[in-house]
Amino acid sequence: MTPPRETIDNRDELRQSPSRSLALDCLQAGINATHPEVVVDDALELDGEMLQVSGVVEQESRGYDLSEHESILLAGGGNAAAHLATAVENVLGDRITGGTVVTDDPVETRAVDVLPGDHPVPSERGVESARRVERVVEQAGEDDLVIGLLTGGGSALLPAPAGDLSLDDFRETTEALLASGATIGEINAVRKHCSRIKGGRLARRAAPATVVALVISDVIGDDLSVIASGPLSPDPTTYADAREVLDRYGIEAATVRSHLRRGEAGELDETPTCDDPAFERVDRHVVANGRTAIDAAAAVAEDRDYTPLVLSSRVRGEASEAAKTHAAIAEECLATATPVAPPAVLLSGGETTVTLADDHGAGGPNQEFVLSAGLELDADAIVVTSVDTDGIDGATDAAGAIVECETVDRTTAREALDRNDVYPVLDESDALIKTGPTGTNVNDLRVFVIDE
Repeated sequence: MTPPRETIDNRDELRQSPSRSLALDCLQAGINATHPEVVVDDALELDGEMLQVSGVVEQESRGYDLSEHESILLAGGGNAAAHLATAVENVLGDRITGGTVVTDDPVETRAVDVLPGDHPVPSERGVESARRVERVVEQAGEDDLVIGLLTGGGSALLPAPAGDLSLDDFRETTEALLASGATIGEINAVRKHCSRIKGGRLARRAAPATVVALVISDVIGDDLSVIASGPLSPDPTTYADAREVLDRYGIEAATVRSHLRRGEAGELDETPTCDDPAFERVDRHVVANGRTAIDAAAAVAEDRDYTPLVLSSRVRGEASEAAKTHAAIAEECLATATPVAPPAVLLSGGETTVTLADDHGAGGPNQEFVLSAGLELDADAIVVTSVDTDGIDGATDAAGAIVECETVDRTTAREALDRNDVYPVLDESDALIKTGPTGTNVNDLRVFVIDE
């Protein structure tokens, strides 16, 4: 097991009380527990040439005889893909022949090429890097083993526009969907049907090689068809589903709509479903998820003699509205000792969204959650904090924020929420949490510390 890592760069400025310090320690523990160095150490066990792989979500452990394969290749993408590649290299050593991963958080590897991409909006360099991943899996033969490395962020980092679609088409549609308040499942239904490799199409390109996917999940319920838009998983959605998402949120995207209509008409191949032969030699293992982070945070709370209570690992919806419910539960704990008596720590995970105003400013779902919760609270015995575990909340340099009820001026905070411009308010209040890229991505982690 690797030693604890400190990723909260401005911890000293934020640690203004024992309660704040506990909240930050819970966040740090959640991030550390989901880092590839830790989860690969738990998930992979090598005994001679037999590799045993186990996951965290009701999956049987599977063994793979590495001596049966001529080459072992690593391929994939995501915010944490390079860290995942390094961790796998540490286990398998010189058995790895080569490979390619795409990320916006590069680290040094021995045998695997680490190529650049951009997140959350795809880029031209991401398109070229995705082509390199395609070539790696296409060159794999029947006697080769491809270890797929997929983490949150893979959808944007591996754009691979299909057919006549351009990167601009892909980018503009992605930006519109991100601003619309659409869920990640809805967004990725569109992405899968606009890509050469998403929605199981990378598995088709890898056949007939044996494929073992190691997945760090940033999706509620660990839906493998949604994580990184499911390049190695069967796709239950269709061209018609993708077009309906655009209809639901009023997204124009004329070129993308034309592409989807051609798919609906049968002019384009549909994404492969679970009975497709492409998946006959494909296994997938979720090696970390949001619950991994929550459990680690809960252990810290318990160690400090605070009673931890997990509200849910599947919170979704508008960030500012979800915050009100969380704040109400925290207040109930303080007032009536139910559902848990202070001192206590309430924990939740999942993925909230923000529907942006046309003239919106800067911020992200975790920042809006924290500011909205802070507005609801009227007791200084409660600290609330929330971060995106990849270290990037919205298109900002903050992972999230931490506040008490008196951290910000209430009138200013309400106006900022109305404008979707919370970053400046939190910044002026020294409430932003800065981590930079953390090396992992299992989505949001929220902590309420309730003192007696």
